[in-house]
Amino acid sequence: MTASPHFTPALFEFLSELADNNSREWFQDNKARYERDVRDALVHFVSDFGDKLREISPHMVADPRLSGGSIFRIYRDVRFSKDKSPYKTNAGMHFRHEVGREVHGPGIYLNLQPGQVFGSAGIWRPNSATVGKIRGAIIANPDRWTSIVNEDGFSSMYKVEGESLKRAPRGVDPDHPLIEQLKLKSFAAITRFTEEEACSADFIDTFADACRVASPFSEFLTTSVGLDW
Repeated sequence: MTASPHFTPALFEFLSELADNNSREWFQDNKARYERDVRDALVHFVSDFGDKLREISPHMVADPRLSGGSIFRIYRDVRFSKDKSPYKTNAGMHFRHEVGREVHGPGIYLNLQPGQVFGSAGIWRPNSATVGKIRGAIIANPDRWTSIVNEDGFSSMYKVEGESLKRAPRGVDPDHPLIEQLKLKSFAAITRFTEEEACSADFIDTFADACRVASPFSEFLTTSVGLDW
């Protein structure tokens, strides 16, 4: 029997319409669509991804709970935002380290949004202590870091993205051969997919394979901050 896809075009259709009708009234009228085409699809994906993720790292967690798990809430926190739109127009999943929120550690992320389907491995905007540990590990192990980010499979699939400091970090030689990477504020590798790929029956395996390719990158960052991979 052919496996059914976890995600369907209905997920992207809902998010596209939500972007054009971001109001509580519209959402309530279409809540059944959200629950069927988005929420339940994410729960199903996260539940099925757990075994595959454990093969990559036994310390990373796929938690299908809707509260406190791997699935981001669709409701926006608008308390400190000028944009008062009540809902996010993307669906996101974050697979964290087993230490959870106790430590700001690297993770794996999957974003589903019309025209913006991507996976990410690494850590986004870590605090100064954490980013300092990562920079220190790169300085102490430059050959290992360079071999990871320049490896053909990784470099052809991923791009390390994020904002950078304008100047060298404090205490780092401005002429260091890896200065551009040491100036990064985040260490996140991004790989992109099409909506058609996301809606295919084997996308969960495609995503797992991408996570496996990024495993050396994730391991370097994770061990840099003192966690097991």
